[in-house]
Amino acid sequence: MSEREEFLVSAKPDLQKARAEWLATLAEERRLSPATVEAYERDTRQFLQFLTGHCGGAPGIAEIADLRPADLRAFLAARRGRGAGARTLGRGLAGIRSFLRHLERRGLVNAAGAAALRAPRAAKGLPKPLTAKDARRVASGEGQLAEEPWVAARNAAVLALLYGSGMRIGEALGLTGAEVAALRGGTLRITGKGGKTRVVPVLPVVAQAVGEYQRLCPYHLTAEAPLFRGVRGGALQPAIIQREMKKMRSALNLPDTATPHALRHSFATHLLGRGGDLRAIQELLGHASLSTTQVYTAVDTSRLLEIYDSAHPRA
Repeated sequence: MSEREEFLVSAKPDLQKARAEWLATLAEERRLSPATVEAYERDTRQFLQFLTGHCGGAPGIAEIADLRPADLRAFLAARRGRGAGARTLGRGLAGIRSFLRHLERRGLVNAAGAAALRAPRAAKGLPKPLTAKDARRVASGEGQLAEEPWVAARNAAVLALLYGSGMRIGEALGLTGAEVAALRGGTLRITGKGGKTRVVPVLPVVAQAVGEYQRLCPYHLTAEAPLFRGVRGGALQPAIIQREMKKMRSALNLPDTATPHALRHSFATHLLGRGGDLRAIQELLGHASLSTTQVYTAVDTSRLLEIYDSAHPRA
């Protein structure tokens, strides 16, 4: 945790120390992804800030030990009042439970109240893929809006990996210079959520996009360093690609659901629509359960019905 983040934590020193130990355990022993650890850090920080106002002062371990389910429900209600959805609230509750279990294992609190609290139920929505035409426009060099040629080539290469290989944005931005040779060979070995490793295909057009970025990039791309760089030479952050997609939504008249992750949905949906095997798509996406992948069959069926309704003379 950075010094600034520690400063923002509203808690007594004993609780701050215990929380820092818990976060280190998540990263080093349980090997959760950096994104998950960051989310848990943020969620528990917000929780402690809420308790400071709710309880009339910065909480310590003694105050945490006295928490009731009503206090947790009040926190969730406050978050919902600020616009947090069920999925966000559920993740926040999961982080708080994990922290309380950590304290319980050390004999400091009783986490039974948090365990008994039911998480808000999120409505299951279908993925929102782009059309094949829009996905190709977004993932091409011609569709980029950045004025700097190397930045436009970088954005195109990242988006081409998301659509052409079905990668998550964090997986694409986690590539290093050492993996370029494998990329040119037509496959990449990716370690995704939960440490699960899978092999993804790299189409020649995708390898070509990455090669064009490498050719134009003003920074020396070493084997150990991140492949994709920001304008100042540091590792490229997901927010930059998300911002570029937002610009393209306006410029290319794309729907609000056109996000970097929608390209991964597009990869799966378009493969399935062309006769791809569901289990093969599961492996390519790195889904632990086939039921997670099966949602794309509903997307494909939904799209067929839309076409029928708009095109059939008796519809």
